[in-house]
Amino acid sequence: MFSSSRPGSSASTLPRRLETTAAILLRKIRLTETSLIVTWFTADHGRIKTVAKGARQPKSRFAGLLDLFYDCEIQFVRSRRSELHILREVVLRQPHDGLRREYERVALASYFVEVVELVTEPEHPVPEIYHLLQRAFGYLAGQAATRRALEHFEAELVRMLGIQGQAGVTPAVAIGRAYQRLPAARAGLLRQLQSAERRQAGA
Repeated sequence: MFSSSRPGSSASTLPRRLETTAAILLRKIRLTETSLIVTWFTADHGRIKTVAKGARQPKSRFAGLLDLFYDCEIQFVRSRRSELHILREVVLRQPHDGLRREYERVALASYFVEVVELVTEPEHPVPEIYHLLQRAFGYLAGQAATRRALEHFEAELVRMLGIQGQAGVTPAVAIGRAYQRLPAARAGLLRQLQSAERRQAGA
């Protein structure tokens, strides 16, 4: 009764809407010889995947715009048939260049991505967590990676998720209990951070 489709038309023939959102680039993998699958954590749509057609070509319009941890504004066309949407435009807002100055900063940023992927569902917006990740990358762009930064991120995440647990339970344990695991990289990352802090203290 309330269908907006014209007689003889179907949903598949209706024009698809271009959507715009702030987004942080989490992952990218090769799809074909010329294209990439890019995973974003967005302010408005949560975690989404897009196909960047032609992104691996030398003269691609996406050249220099698709790197890990980039803070962007993107435009995409939503797919009706799969979780892979079509990336149309990318405007780089903040590359977080300082984040790449030290291996430990990159490793900690990668851990933040893994934790966010663990605790969020695809296409489910969680603006608080988006802004937490944005602040974390901004911090790492200007400050050294430390165990304190890791634990602060986990504590904020646990608070936002409402899984603080019992007194004396650390945020990491609360996450592990709620989601049945923690990213495997955590133990090694803690050792790296402790080693880096010892080097800095002895410098």
